[in-house]
Amino acid sequence: MLQFAEQGEKTGWTYIEVPADVAQQLKPNNKKSFRVRGMLDGLAVNGMALMPMGEGNFIMALKAEVRRGLHKNAGAMLRVSIEEDTKYKVEVPDDLQECFDFEPDALAFFNSLPKSHRDYFIKWIDQAKTSETRAKRIINTINAMLRKWKYNQMLREMKKEG
Repeated sequence: MLQFAEQGEKTGWTYIEVPADVAQQLKPNNKKSFRVRGMLDGLAVNGMALMPMGEGNFIMALKAEVRRGLHKNAGAMLRVSIEEDTKYKVEVPDDLQECFDFEPDALAFFNSLPKSHRDYFIKWIDQAKTSETRAKRIINTINAMLRKWKYNQMLREMKKEG
C-alpha cells in the first residue's frame, strides 16, 4: 500500500498500484477508469475504481473504511486478486429521477457521464443527513447537469457562491 505525498487533488491518498501489464489482462486495450471486484487480503470488494496514472499503469484508491477493514495502512503489503466488475451499476434514486423527468436535457448530460462520475453525484445526495440537505443537493445536481458541469466543477462553483 502506497500513499501520495504532494500529488494535486490526490495528496494524502492511500492506494495500490496496478502495473500496465496486469491492467491490460483485466481489460485489454483500455486506458480509462473502470471498476473491479475481488479480494484484498481476505476483504471482498466490488465497484472499486481503477484509475489511469500514465505509462499504462493504474491505481486503486483505498478509502479509510477499506483500510479499517484490512487493518492496514500505507507501507503494508496486500494480497490482491481482482477482475473487471461488469455488474457495477449506478442506481438513480427515485427523487432524483423525478426531477430528471422534468429536465430531459439534464438527464441526457447525466447519462453521458461515465458511471463512476454519475456515482459521485448519487453518493453525495445519498449522504445528506436531512431531507432539506438532500433536496438542495438534488437541485444542485440538476442545475449542474443543465450547465454541463462535472462533479468537481459543481463543488468549486458552490464554494464560490458561499
